[in-house]
Amino acid sequence: MKKTKVWAHRGASGYAPENTLVAFKKAIEMGADGIELDVQMTKDGQLVIIHDETVDRVSDGKGWVKDFTYEELSKLNVNKRFPEYGNVRIPTLEEVYSLIKDTGVTVNVELKNTVIFYKDLEERVMELTGKMGLEKRIIYSSFNHFSIMKLKELDPAVETGFLYEYGFLDMPEYASKYHVDALHPALYNLQYPNFIEDCRSRGIKLRVWTVNDVDDMIMLCENELDAMITNYPDIGRKVVDDYVRRG
Repeated sequence: MKKTKVWAHRGASGYAPENTLVAFKKAIEMGADGIELDVQMTKDGQLVIIHDETVDRVSDGKGWVKDFTYEELSKLNVNKRFPEYGNVRIPTLEEVYSLIKDTGVTVNVELKNTVIFYKDLEERVMELTGKMGLEKRIIYSSFNHFSIMKLKELDPAVETGFLYEYGFLDMPEYASKYHVDALHPALYNLQYPNFIEDCRSRGIKLRVWTVNDVDDMIMLCENELDAMITNYPDIGRKVVDDYVRRG
């Protein structure tokens, strides 16, 4: 039996401010196999962890991430939902790497460059990964498939996945054609005829987002998919462990 991995979507974002060190720490405490995060670049070239291209939704500020220096960004409070955590700031990718370095946790680094094409984002992220000695623990994904191809050019050995949302034809063939290791589809894409079987026959891993419902988690386990990306890693951990225990 293949055991489905539990990856925490932007950390344990159901319990703590998304894409922050407290959310990533909580995910590790909850037994997540991996964490998923989003990386962008500041005006002064710092690699920072935030999902939206603007800070408006998650912080007490307004504006594009690309227009802030890191010092300016670090003054923002990105905690709107969890008062128990008080003031929480945007972390750098290096801080997250330092947090997970001595754990067994995998990091899915999503390059957030579909709207803003950050110059040299791929090189910068890979350089930091190498500097921290984490090449074997990092998996790269993006909705910008050109960016994934650039990563493969820089290092053919990197593990990569195409992120996508809906409506595409024959994604297993597409992934095979471009030699990526995985597809990272939105959950509802699993409904397409023979999709899971086609991925399996081509050796394409499936890591699915965002899986928060227990029945969906069980379905992923039954189909022996590679990973569920969830806001609730504690629930995912229990579902997977219970499923494995039942045999």
